[in-house]
Amino acid sequence: MTIGPVIGTKTMVVSPHYLASAAGARILQRGGNAFDAAVAVSATLAVVYPHMTGLGGDAFWLTYSAGEGRVRAYNGSGRSGYGVRRDCYAGESAIPRRGVRSAITVPGMADSWEAVQRQYGRLTLAEVLEPGIGYATDGFPLSPDQHGNSILAGAALSPGAAAVYLPGGKVPRAGGKFVQKQLARTLRTLAAGGRDAFYKGGIAEEISKDMLASGGYLTRDDFADHQGNWVEPISTDYHGHQVYQVPPNSQGFTALMALNILERFNLAEIEHGSFEYYHLLVEALKLSFRDRDQVLTDPEFSSIPLERLLDKQYAMELADSISLRRAAALGSEPVGRDTAYAAVVDGEGNAVSFIQSLYFEFGSGRVAGDTGILLQNRGSFFSLDPSHINTLEPHKRTFHTLMPAMACQDGKPAILYGTQGGEGQPQTQSLLLTRMLHYGMNPQEAVNAPRFVWGRTWGEPTQELKVEKRVAPQVLEELAGAGHLVRQAADYDGIMGHAHAIAIGGNGFRSGGTDPRCDGAAIGW
Repeated sequence: MTIGPVIGTKTMVVSPHYLASAAGARILQRGGNAFDAAVAVSATLAVVYPHMTGLGGDAFWLTYSAGEGRVRAYNGSGRSGYGVRRDCYAGESAIPRRGVRSAITVPGMADSWEAVQRQYGRLTLAEVLEPGIGYATDGFPLSPDQHGNSILAGAALSPGAAAVYLPGGKVPRAGGKFVQKQLARTLRTLAAGGRDAFYKGGIAEEISKDMLASGGYLTRDDFADHQGNWVEPISTDYHGHQVYQVPPNSQGFTALMALNILERFNLAEIEHGSFEYYHLLVEALKLSFRDRDQVLTDPEFSSIPLERLLDKQYAMELADSISLRRAAALGSEPVGRDTAYAAVVDGEGNAVSFIQSLYFEFGSGRVAGDTGILLQNRGSFFSLDPSHINTLEPHKRTFHTLMPAMACQDGKPAILYGTQGGEGQPQTQSLLLTRMLHYGMNPQEAVNAPRFVWGRTWGEPTQELKVEKRVAPQVLEELAGAGHLVRQAADYDGIMGHAHAIAIGGNGFRSGGTDPRCDGAAIGW
């Protein structure tokens, strides 16, 4: 497998689907900037990677405007409906993970498209949505990833969703033509009328009508009152770089906490791929997950002590608690994993790092009416325990796994990176950044190198450390001997997520890397 990155002298686009990357590159060639291209990539992913993302889901964005010279964040996650309360699930231990009663948060992605593109783009929303509309209307070759997920999750689809994603009652073959006429019509309505056509017009009317008829809880008012937010990103200094994340309700602060802990150790003296390397990263991440699970929710409902969590002195205390030879007995709750990360850098120095999701593969498994929109099940992560920090309440954002990353040097973007993978996102981000900053890897090398993911996934009773079997057998033995519950994964296992990265060199060239575990591409010119 080649490990050379794609290098562009002026621009770079990375995403988990080559058609989405090509859509972004096409917009750049038409005179659009990174913001226009990013929305085009996002919208195209909503069409060509429908099992991972779509109009019925959420998105988080980190943006750098060369004109403003600053990083900003946009929270494009939706809130629970005004009428969605714990007593809606009386007698149940948890919110259902599938079906109409799991679709309890307003989709935030459409709002985020207009927010980003209107604030910084130079083309029209209709122009940047054009590639996605074309693929929905005329069809595209169905990806191997969608084919595989259709086999795994097809049983979770409602009859309306199955009619779209399992045409004729069969899993569509990889490479076959896949058309989404209803979604194309909805995208054209959005392109013509903007976000209000989605949240205050016929689209919201159709979704809420379908929800009411089928026992769901979202109403017209829930859509009409939705508004995403421009927010100040959070950050930390790490080895000469300012590393940025979206603030809560995103889990992004966990990656910053892990970096602060790792900073207390001299990675330059630790061999990459050794027991010491993997053990140290896992243990640092465990500690950040422990704190995350105690505090992360919608900050409008509960104060989150970020100043304390991101304090360097606190990181020193956490670092001192790590045993260099023994795994800590810590646990974490499963948080889902199906997501799409992408990034764009243009020739003017603008940069966008963003991520979007339906939560589980195919989200709630329900398509809303005749809109072609597959609704997310992100709200199913709310707790029904009234004492839980992330307890369900009306008009509330849930604990969110989505977390795009950007590392700047001397005030300008140097590395854009992120991954699919729920619990794995902070883990893979830590691998990517340490590999590039400490071991001199280019983005493709960093993405390709063996990965791990720690934690308990849905339906599994144990806190496993899943490690790709390309890791040296001796290292796996040492990890197991230190108390890690090691399980070997495939050489390029999909459970590790789909990671992508862009590095901007001192010569201005843009290097891009995409994950061999998905259907992506890096395109530069």
